[in-house]
Amino acid sequence: MSSKYQSREIITKAICGKGRKFSTVTHTVTPPHKPTSILGAWIINHQYEAVSEGDGIEVIGTYDVNIWYSFSKNSQTEVAKETISYVEHVPLNYLDSRHRSSTVEVSAEATQEPSTVEASVSGDGRVSIRVEREFAVELIAETKINVLVVPGGGHEDKDFDFGSDPGEYEDLDPDLLDDEL
Repeated sequence: MSSKYQSREIITKAICGKGRKFSTVTHTVTPPHKPTSILGAWIINHQYEAVSEGDGIEVIGTYDVNIWYSFSKNSQTEVAKETISYVEHVPLNYLDSRHRSSTVEVSAEATQEPSTVEASVSGDGRVSIRVEREFAVELIAETKINVLVVPGGGHEDKDFDFGSDPGEYEDLDPDLLDDEL
């Protein structure tokens, strides 16, 4: 590197870690009546927050599982509701170890909201529900970046010209140009 260039460190806030996790979990719900069959199962009221934990980010949340089922030999129906709490550890597949840990902020986004994949009745009157969910997480913190600087602003060392010869584009066919530029 030429001696006329110098390096500076700049402290900036940046994404210093990222991760993503897809998971499938099974919940067991016991309705008040012994189900004959499942007519529907859905998830509502999903809420969550993210916290930094060790080598990853934990997503802590809750959602309500609603099960519409028939009972008494398919002669009556009812909806059973249960609130499920969960903690999902999402490892960071990228982490800048030079970040300032005292400035860490974390965020999580449900790239796939929890949704019911399958619901079935077991022999003892319980309902098993298989749920899929996916989260993308980011760790944001202050970190240092290095930049090259030229003393005095470097205006005198301009080795290039962004100008163009006006006749340079005369042979272009305007019908071939992309209108979305």
